[in-house]
Amino acid sequence: QKRATVHGQVMKLTSEEEVEALIKNLELLGYYYIDITEEEFEILRQDENRVNEIFHEKARHRLKEWIDLADERLQGTNTEIYISGGNDDAEEILDILGEYTSEYVIPCEGRAVQLDEIHTMVSLGISNPTPWDTPREYPEEVIAERIEQTVDGIEDFSNVVFNFHVPPYNYGLDLCPELDTSTDPPTPVSKGGQQIIKPVGSKAVAEAIERYQPLLVLCGHIHESKATVRIGRSFAINPGSEYGEGILHGAIVNLGDGEIVSWQMTSG
Repeated sequence: QKRATVHGQVMKLTSEEEVEALIKNLELLGYYYIDITEEEFEILRQDENRVNEIFHEKARHRLKEWIDLADERLQGTNTEIYISGGNDDAEEILDILGEYTSEYVIPCEGRAVQLDEIHTMVSLGISNPTPWDTPREYPEEVIAERIEQTVDGIEDFSNVVFNFHVPPYNYGLDLCPELDTSTDPPTPVSKGGQQIIKPVGSKAVAEAIERYQPLLVLCGHIHESKATVRIGRSFAINPGSEYGEGILHGAIVNLGDGEIVSWQMTSG
């Protein structure tokens, strides 16, 4: 008999079929798992560094599996996948993107890449500070510096895409419950029986969009804030996220010369 803890709930698995079903569900949710003895579990409970090492090993292995899968499925097509990290991704995990050569998966973190003959995309996966103290959180001034480094050399932004993980501050793409950071984990703040909602995006990102007016802004980070908005001439999208429930949100955007031809939110 095996035991597994999922979402804080202890599950007892009495057959290989139940184990295989759980593993399939965990992989669907994007979780990592290890199969260890009770003695090994007790040792790991006392060794946070080793837990982090295992997590990074699992994350790197999963990322390599995704790259291999993309190369297999996209063979013979003209489709390319551009990939960068988010604020939760430690740098040592993202290093794998530069270690493997892929015809179809293109690392784009912190640089400009050509999507086609006229469209350029610049990507940045870091965020401003959050209550969760994730690996790639930085002060606003550092985010501003990183943006300037990434767009350096671009003179015309009429066909540029900003692929920034963190949304711009106070444009409706960054709304989430205010959290009380005096508790562990942080808990939502309520007033009069209602949760307090506030903007938590990046002011540096907002200022960059206002200044450069790119054609399109792609962002995420705030799972609850699925929305679109115009910021001057720039069209910005946050498709939201429910990956913890096994639901993948996205957006299909058709770009023309200096214009958004069409767009559609996706979910599946």
